[in-house]
Amino acid sequence: MGPIKTMLSQDPAVSSKRVVTFLAFLLCAAAFIAMVLGHPIDQKLFDSMMYIVVAGLGFTASEKFAPTKEIK
Repeated sequence: MGPIKTMLSQDPAVSSKRVVTFLAFLLCAAAFIAMVLGHPIDQKLFDSMMYIVVAGLGFTASEKFAPTKEIK
């Protein structure tokens, strides 16, 4: 469990955005494998999960470049 926590968070606290993005990625990967194996997958549902992954990665990456304000 330690490596997963390290991967999902930069700080000691686990980021919910990263967890949701990681879970959506796993679901997209599973759906892609199912499509390759010939199982029908609803295209709109797959696209929606893919948009969640893309948005989550974008928000997570933008946190590194945004300046942080310290509240005094």
